[in-house]
Amino acid sequence: MTNGLEVGQIGAAVWGELLIVDDDQVFARVLKRALTARGFATHLAHSTDEALDMLTGPAARKPDFAILDLNLAGTSGLKLIAAVRQANPECRILLLTGYASISTAVDAIKLGADQYLAKPIEVEAIARALADTQEAGSEDQGEGAAPVSQVVWEHIERVLAEHGGNISATARALKMHRRTLQRKLSRRPARE
Repeated sequence: MTNGLEVGQIGAAVWGELLIVDDDQVFARVLKRALTARGFATHLAHSTDEALDMLTGPAARKPDFAILDLNLAGTSGLKLIAAVRQANPECRILLLTGYASISTAVDAIKLGADQYLAKPIEVEAIARALADTQEAGSEDQGEGAAPVSQVVWEHIERVLAEHGGNISATARALKMHRRTLQRKLSRRPARE
């Protein structure tokens, strides 16, 4: 229950409380307006401090959904995942980033994010990701959703290309043992 309404009710009812944390104020306002129109009770924060105050302050919120930007004016949005989980362990957390990488994708999932989405992304893809109850990393996540395995392979392929296919140089750049990289490359998933 949220505000006396059942979460996910059709019509004028609300899907639930949504916390949007993004330091890009224009993007955050546009996202808030679009998701409010889709039935979410949205709240904005533009910094980690502002978000922490909303989650732990005197009028603490317990969001059902959270959209966290990875880079918040030089601070990592990853730091907010624990606070969001503490406020509501059932909260669905999406991490948005313009800087997708293996390490941040893995860290986000380990810390409790449900999905890792790369910017730019359409509002419809975000709304689908919020409503999606499948586990992170599933095959059918909708446009803009990047399963961790996909992010990992794209990053490995990009670094391998940057090093002209040189396995040793790529392994050093990825900070992994050469043999580990060779094993990963031998198990490369087939492209769809």
